[in-house]
Amino acid sequence: MKKTSRKGVIVGTGFVGTGIAYSILNQNILNEMVLVDLNEDKAEGEARDLFDGVTYTNGNCRVKSGDYSECKDADVVIVTAGINQKPGQTRLELVDTNAKIMKSVIRSVMDSGFDGVLVIASNPVDVLTYVAWQESGLPQNRVVGTGTSLDSTRLRMQVANKLNVDPRDVSAFIIGEHGDSETAVWSHATVGGKPIMQMIEDGEGITKEDLDEMYVAVRDAAYYIIDRKGYTNFGIGLSTARVVKAILNDEHAILPVSAYFEGQYGLEDIYTGIPAIVTENGVERIVELHITDEEKAQLHKSASELREVLDSVR
Repeated sequence: MKKTSRKGVIVGTGFVGTGIAYSILNQNILNEMVLVDLNEDKAEGEARDLFDGVTYTNGNCRVKSGDYSECKDADVVIVTAGINQKPGQTRLELVDTNAKIMKSVIRSVMDSGFDGVLVIASNPVDVLTYVAWQESGLPQNRVVGTGTSLDSTRLRMQVANKLNVDPRDVSAFIIGEHGDSETAVWSHATVGGKPIMQMIEDGEGITKEDLDEMYVAVRDAAYYIIDRKGYTNFGIGLSTARVVKAILNDEHAILPVSAYFEGQYGLEDIYTGIPAIVTENGVERIVELHITDEEKAQLHKSASELREVLDSVR
């Protein structure tokens, strides 16, 4: 059921935060949006710039800047604060600085009396979602990372472009780390309902070599973009907006978010990207697919690498 009062706070007004704000505004997801940043002038300027265009959207969202006290009655708080990934730098290399920033941000959010859903978009998102959960004291289902939502839509676009079909008719997921150890679940990828592995067997314009090339293109997409423009913001902006929309509209949508594992796929006490049912309470449950032994092994390898990094900041 769509909420009648929908307030969201975005913490961090850098490239990612403003990309998310712009995406949410254009899709009329919130009716009140508050931007929070250590640089108060930057937050105020971004809020005014966004607010000036509200009449050209489909809604009437009130956009303003503010402080952490605004989180008290927010339905959702989206955290993007942290240092950006630089050319040639992996997301996991950001962890020390961004974990400290995340802990400080979450303390400030929770001190306001916030009792909604936390959506984490800061990198490395899987590790920082866990950090946010521990710091917040919220139930694990109400702390959600953007996970592999962006990676999965990149994969769908790769398949769609290869086969010249509408990407909305492609179902495909990336699981595991939002980063170098992520895994494509080709065993469950379909085009118009037909398994992609069956299409390969039937010689329908795609090969296993194509799958390898598409996976690499998805895995390395951020490096490609950062090398050319210095940062990524539009793709993650739209992906985060999709997650927030599913929460506020209580959609029960199945999205590849960073969710908490409690034995699913043989993993426990870790957040990482996986298809999950997203509702007004965050993650209702992880959807446990019957993936291949190879895909499961790759997921476990990814989780192991994340756990090693997580242990360094706990």
